[in-house]
Amino acid sequence: MPFDVCDFPVPAPEKHSAPDAAQRQIGLWLLGVAGMLLVMVVLGGATRLSGSGLSIMEWAPFTGSLPPLSQAEWQRLYALYLTIPQAHLLHDGLSLAGFKGLFWLEWVHRLWGRLIGLAFLGPLAWLWLTRRISRPLGLRLALLFLLGGLQGAIGWFMVASGFLPESVAVSPYRLVIHLGFALALYAAILWMALDALWPRGRRTGPAPAWLRRLACATTLLVALTILAGGLTAGLHAGLDYNTFPLMDGRLVPAGYASLSPFPRNLGENVATVQFNHRLLATLTALAAMATLITGLRAGLSGAARTALLALGLAVGMQYALGVTTLLLVVPLPLGVLHQAVAVLVLTAALVLLHVLGSPARALILDPEPAEREARGAKAGAALPGRWH
Repeated sequence: MPFDVCDFPVPAPEKHSAPDAAQRQIGLWLLGVAGMLLVMVVLGGATRLSGSGLSIMEWAPFTGSLPPLSQAEWQRLYALYLTIPQAHLLHDGLSLAGFKGLFWLEWVHRLWGRLIGLAFLGPLAWLWLTRRISRPLGLRLALLFLLGGLQGAIGWFMVASGFLPESVAVSPYRLVIHLGFALALYAAILWMALDALWPRGRRTGPAPAWLRRLACATTLLVALTILAGGLTAGLHAGLDYNTFPLMDGRLVPAGYASLSPFPRNLGENVATVQFNHRLLATLTALAAMATLITGLRAGLSGAARTALLALGLAVGMQYALGVTTLLLVVPLPLGVLHQAVAVLVLTAALVLLHVLGSPARALILDPEPAEREARGAKAGAALPGRWH
């Protein structure tokens, strides 16, 4: 039988019904880190839309945490920026004051990334030294920290592509890699936070397998739509075809496959990239609405019902916001808001998937008390004094 990514296993309910103090501390800490990552994604969108991302041409992971402290240092960085094509092709005649406006937004973006690293590493070290987490969990969290550092290197890899001859922006492909890695880290940390705050056994009764598969498919579509949005942003494709639902009077634009070989169109053709983003967004909206309707008809209640409604509301808002942003030719505030709500849609989808992902988190049927007791007796006891 072939593996189905949406057909994840469902463990039996456990008797443990609430997180202990250490588990709750870990959950709240990880939830806070996830919130910081959400802000980081939004800041990244703001730097991209404002053209600020190339204003800092040096990668200094440690010394770069301090801004320029003298006029001479400002002049040096300004002169360095004037050597790249973007400075002349997009910001010709840019003054030092104008450069500072670009610089500060990118500097805050990078500083926030460093603060996320500290907010993750400090509590992790304390939890490990005080033996509040098991070794396997500590190693998983340490791996996430290392991946966070790798994300910084990927960010510089992306920025460096904007320094190439005749480049005025970063490579769309590298931008999508950077965005995708950020979303993967966000999803992993959010999921671990949810596991800590809402452990198995809190609620009982399995959701139908078909509903879990539908929620999984919706989550995958959300992720693909966001990545397609990254390509759209990288190509500035939102500045063309500013009508909806048709593109130059056609459902599929005339230049959809104008590049050869065809795969080039998927990342380099404005018409193709924007159409694909529209198509994926529409499929995501339809899948989310189908999940909402079928979930409510199945009788979900409590947290599962709340998660369903939140997903439907977030997707509806995001679709309307995307159309509005397109029709208004991507004004900066709406563009930033569009990226922020995209992460909220992903959050809602992940929360729903988490709720439905095991009998402990679904709310349709409650097993007989004797059955719950028998299953609970088989569950292994948690490590004393720490969460695993």
